[in-house]
Amino acid sequence: MMQVTLFGTRGSLAVSGAETVRYGGNTSTVEVRESDGTVLVLDAGTGIRRLGTQVPPDTGRIDIFLTHLHMDHIQGLGFFAPLYNPEIDIHIWGPASSTFSLEARLSRYLSPPLFPVHLRDLPRVTCHNVPAPPFDIGPFHILTSLVCHPGPTVGYRIEGDGGTAVYLPDHEPALGLRDGRWLTPEWTSGYELAAGADLLIHDAQYTDEEYQHRIGWGHSTYRHAFEFAAQVGAKEFVPFHHDPSHDDETLDVLLENAKRQFKPACRVSAGYEGAVFEVHSSVPAMT
Repeated sequence: MMQVTLFGTRGSLAVSGAETVRYGGNTSTVEVRESDGTVLVLDAGTGIRRLGTQVPPDTGRIDIFLTHLHMDHIQGLGFFAPLYNPEIDIHIWGPASSTFSLEARLSRYLSPPLFPVHLRDLPRVTCHNVPAPPFDIGPFHILTSLVCHPGPTVGYRIEGDGGTAVYLPDHEPALGLRDGRWLTPEWTSGYELAAGADLLIHDAQYTDEEYQHRIGWGHSTYRHAFEFAAQVGAKEFVPFHHDPSHDDETLDVLLENAKRQFKPACRVSAGYEGAVFEVHSSVPAMT
């Protein structure tokens, strides 16, 4: 059974304080775990530090999937304790640029003056460029695709025995909308990746008003995220990558207003730190 746990749900910048306790202030990190012990980590935001403290010591391999290399998605990488364990193989997957491999790009961050430890000095780390042809890790079948966000950015579709989870934390599929009308599926960013997902974790950073000043920044409004979930036929949708200026009360209001306005056919669950989803081919249940 695939279990998905949210360890960081915030976008752009980590925030802390009493006003962000319920949804959390750590940036994007999600764990995907199978009953056989296979562990996948989606993004390496500040939430990855706490995830690392919960990794069993006998874990032989961990795969980290980076959507892109903006700081809020890699800032926690150097604080992920298993990186320094010589008994654990770490495989990092993420986008190359037109001129540099993923390893070369990550080495710019994991090196002085930005970080005291060089990537090359970590004991058992292997980097892989994506997007790539579909591949398998343990019981998981992984599909990757470039999506609409500034700079090379990849979305992930993870298929397990019991269902499918799709992760699109930074995504602006509505950038090409004409008069509010969605393009055909083949011209909609992320459509093929997310079609029929049992669990869709998707960018919902802005209100409609905020988006008017941020078009092209690579993020979605609640309206666009709900419409995208309906377009792809997701069974459960989790709004994610919350704006750092949105406190808990604001996020409560945005979610309830969106559910009331858009009347989604799928289940909608709040994206807060600590939320756990058991993914099945039927509507998944949140615990």
